[in-house]
Amino acid sequence: MLKSKQFLQRFSKEYGKFTPANFKLKRALVVTKMSRYEFEQLRHPGLSKEQLEQKLRDRGTDVEMVLYLHNLHKDFERRIVQSFQDVGCEVKLSSRLEFRSSLSKDVMSWADVIVPVGGDGTFLLSAGRASPLFALSQQKTPIVGFNSDPLHSEGRLMLPKHYSDNPADAVARIKSGDFKWMHRSRVRTTLLGSNGKIPESTDLFRHTEVKMEQVTTDPEMLDNHMASKYKAKMKRILPYLALNEVFIGEHISSRVSHLQLVLDHQDVVNKTKCSGLCVSTGTGSTSWHTSINRITSSDVDDLLRSLPNSNFADVLRLRENAEEIAQRYNQGLLFAPDDPRLCYSIREQICVGVWPSPKTFKERDFVQNVFVKSHCIDANLVIDGSISYPFNDGAKALLEVHPEDALLTIALD
Repeated sequence: MLKSKQFLQRFSKEYGKFTPANFKLKRALVVTKMSRYEFEQLRHPGLSKEQLEQKLRDRGTDVEMVLYLHNLHKDFERRIVQSFQDVGCEVKLSSRLEFRSSLSKDVMSWADVIVPVGGDGTFLLSAGRASPLFALSQQKTPIVGFNSDPLHSEGRLMLPKHYSDNPADAVARIKSGDFKWMHRSRVRTTLLGSNGKIPESTDLFRHTEVKMEQVTTDPEMLDNHMASKYKAKMKRILPYLALNEVFIGEHISSRVSHLQLVLDHQDVVNKTKCSGLCVSTGTGSTSWHTSINRITSSDVDDLLRSLPNSNFADVLRLRENAEEIAQRYNQGLLFAPDDPRLCYSIREQICVGVWPSPKTFKERDFVQNVFVKSHCIDANLVIDGSISYPFNDGAKALLEVHPEDALLTIALD
């Protein structure tokens, strides 16, 4: 596998003209999030505005706040569109719902840049549709995101928050080529089996089945070594790449997930019972990965107080700095967006009796790839918390990073 820097060199060689200085911004596809108010309108299409608001009040919803946030987002959306138009850019506007369900490849290829406006969820949706299963014979469409509500949303994938106050400054810099490319690794998911079929997936945002209009790969026969190692005949690549993470676990969180893992194609089969598996990229390391693995100052203090010499001066000094220790540990969980590695995390692994097997199996580690076999009853493989596939007893998947799958984004700072 090519390392990230090697891929960038290869990318630059083949696309020397596609540098920030030579980037031609003429057409922008703005993808806007669906506000809570729009979501309620979708759920109750037969109600008038007055009837809908009364229904929300009757159930206890803070309608004024819902409307305030809706109008705030729409105002910001108009500012983004105007900012691109002011620099002579043609703009097409698509809602999150339209973008997910009906945008064709023609619209995607039409745009010089994809501009998600909202929060990280809207960015992830756009990333899932941009440059799927990218090949070097194609040109990537870059993405740059704007946080429409920095007071209520962290928006780590978006431009820094000060550009939410001055979006025209960001657009002017993009137009003039005053930015840098950032490549973000994505997870490629390959299902292994005997018939090459992909199970029906579900759009978790709308709870509906997803038509696989982007499936361009045919099932392939596995080579003899892989077929023998993983007891499968064929493989098929899923059409969605994960920017943050792939999660595998039982649909009902209170049920134990029973999984087998093979790391980096080694000969050891690791067996675990847990609350699910999260396989994260460097981009996703700021998200669920950190939430799963982070510690608090109370954790540090409890650990230090458990020491037999907890009253010694050195330990007491450490306890006084428990907050700093926790922060430094949590910061160490993060890794670079273009890192070619994955980091897997086992959630709440059962460590009693024969579990895990072998006992040396780590709850978290960096790997190049992960093979997973399910022994679950009602489980799902979920890509970026958005697209879900059934993943029950006997299902097999290989998770890995390929440099050519990286997402091309625009970085200003």
